Amino acid sequence: MNNITKPNLIFKDDLLTGENIDRLTRKLKDLGDIFNDKAAFAQMDGETVVYDVESSFPVAHGTEGGLFYGITYIHPGKVGQEYFMTKGHFHEIRNRGEYYCTLEGEGMLLLMDENGNTRAEKMIPGSIHYIPGNTAHRTANVGEQILSFSAFWPSDAGHDYGTISEKGFSEILIEQEGQPVLVPNIKQ
Repeated sequence: MNNITKPNLIFKDDLLTGENIDRLTRKLKDLGDIFNDKAAFAQMDGETVVYDVESSFPVAHGTEGGLFYGITYIHPGKVGQEYFMTKGHFHEIRNRGEYYCTLEGEGMLLLMDENGNTRAEKMIPGSIHYIPGNTAHRTANVGEQILSFSAFWPSDAGHDYGTISEKGFSEILIEQEGQPVLVPNIKQ
């Protein structure tokens, strides 16, 4: 009897294939609540793709003890001085952690605890980032090419986008003199 099976997922040529793959595209028009420069945002084409996500859900959402896997591709660009970035979220079950592994490009992982303390970690190919529980997180592309990273998170974690949509992070990442810099969020 042969107990050797093919892999569940294959990542090749910047494409994730396998069973139970979900694909999501976020365009600028979907992200109006995350950028502070509303004048610059209004001047941009809402159909501009900011990021794409490919995810594998091998178990049902909410399954305790399961894991999900995904790859995010953030395009280069800015709204005013703010870099293109993901929506950002806490997990619904706040104590759930997550791992990010940078595949290509250059970016920043923004992390904010529940007291509003924000920090950033540089993302470069091969860097691995642990996101502890009770921590909001989002990523920004600070380079000239697509930033891609893989993520591993508990299938029961859920996503709380609403808190970040309403309040934002306490600091935002902008470009100043050609460098990414964290500055206080005037939306707070």
